[in-house]
Amino acid sequence: MQERFLKMSSPSYRSVNTACAGVCAWLFSFALFYLQEYLSLQPCYLCFTQRVFIIVCGLAFATAAIHNPRGIGRKAYAGCSSLFSMAAAFFAMKQIWLQNLPEDLVPSCGPPVEYILKEFSVSETIPMLLSGDGSCADIQWQLFGLSIPAWVLISSIGLLTASLYQMLREQ
Repeated sequence: MQERFLKMSSPSYRSVNTACAGVCAWLFSFALFYLQEYLSLQPCYLCFTQRVFIIVCGLAFATAAIHNPRGIGRKAYAGCSSLFSMAAAFFAMKQIWLQNLPEDLVPSCGPPVEYILKEFSVSETIPMLLSGDGSCADIQWQLFGLSIPAWVLISSIGLLTASLYQMLREQ
């Protein structure tokens, strides 16, 4: 009887994926519409990279929710969303590291993201976006004393936890 209660109380595979896709959509919307448009904060290279990984993580969750596969398909989607959430967490940690460097060790600033996307090829753009620059060290906004990349890190860890839950749960 206790096993039956545990199975009934756990959320469905589809509902977890839908909720996580919604979290990713909310994170991206908050960054784009509130931080960038309303507060006029321009994303640095690492912010842009984190957004990309949050978007593809959300797409993996949304696709899993729509497809609702069985067996190995569930593990494949969960594996993809795990990788994307880990990538977002990695770049958030890199930006947090840059934000905590002494001022004399912060790298110099490069051109804005929009300029890079327009003027450079993909093979030139990707290394620039992945490396970050001095603008990535600026703390432009905080909530409860935590910067934007700290919140992305917390969110990514939550998404990774959900992905691993989906991967390891029984069918």
